[in-house]
Amino acid sequence: MAEVILRGVSKSFGATAAVTDVDMTIPDGAFVVLLGPTGAGKTTTLRLISGLEKLDAGEISIGGRAVKDETPAQRDVAMVFQQYSLYPHLTVRENLEFPLKSPILKTPKEEIARKVGEVADVLQISHKLENKATALSGGEMQRVSIGRALVRDPQVYLMDEPLSSLDAKLRTDLRIELKRIQASLGATILYVTHDQIEAMTMATHVGVLNAGRLVQYGTPREIYENPNSVYVASRLGLPRINILPGDLFGPAPKGAHQIGLRPEHVTQGEGREATVGRIERLGDHTRLHLSLEGHDIITLADPHAEYTPGTHVKIAPREPLCFDASGDRIY
Repeated sequence: MAEVILRGVSKSFGATAAVTDVDMTIPDGAFVVLLGPTGAGKTTTLRLISGLEKLDAGEISIGGRAVKDETPAQRDVAMVFQQYSLYPHLTVRENLEFPLKSPILKTPKEEIARKVGEVADVLQISHKLENKATALSGGEMQRVSIGRALVRDPQVYLMDEPLSSLDAKLRTDLRIELKRIQASLGATILYVTHDQIEAMTMATHVGVLNAGRLVQYGTPREIYENPNSVYVASRLGLPRINILPGDLFGPAPKGAHQIGLRPEHVTQGEGREATVGRIERLGDHTRLHLSLEGHDIITLADPHAEYTPGTHVKIAPREPLCFDASGDRIY
């Protein structure tokens, strides 16, 4: 595995700047997640590292080696795309074996069989190994696509929303398995997703992108607890952070145009009176959807307590995050 370093990386398509002056270090053995909405530059960053797109400016190094003039094959990276790419005329086993049969790798037959068997077990497709790829469901095809990357031993794994087409249970299972595999192999993974749960549960580092710029980079806990803007604060956390007027609970902190309150930072029993709108009972906890002076607020509540729509609860902020008029954090 290898450390990946981006310095001043930029890429435009015509008049559209897809990635602008990105500096980022992906440590050896890290699981880095790029997070942001459609058009933020996540996939373009991945494609620049892989060599599928050429840099306009900047430098990329993999394992201490500048790769600007190298082809994707020379960079020794394995990619998993959002849309599965399989050979339809081959069986699942043959699709998984294909990367290992490369003349460059020269993998022994016994090693190919062992690796294919292990990956098939992890991805729950052992019973499908003799099926043609065209006989699989969409979720099974994506598992085979992930498996084709896992059987290799590249310097870096690049994954572009690989779980997005899977059902909820399998997505949860594979999140756990991918993290386990990454930890056991010491693999370096750069992973693109819209899913903040994937970011929180799998990443060692999260990079938040906005309009092609890397606006914050750190551990999931750092990003969650200390976002540097309203934009970053809204990228992590489910339910999303409550963004409210700075003076909703009294005089605004100095310079604060808005405050941000995570649901767990809205305390009950004292403060201002809010109206209960909707109640979500989720077993181990309850979410209350409240209204205060026309502002929607979500908070967590005792799962054993009884609440009725239209009733009132008193709430107060705890450890609010403060933001100025432009949405930047005030520390």
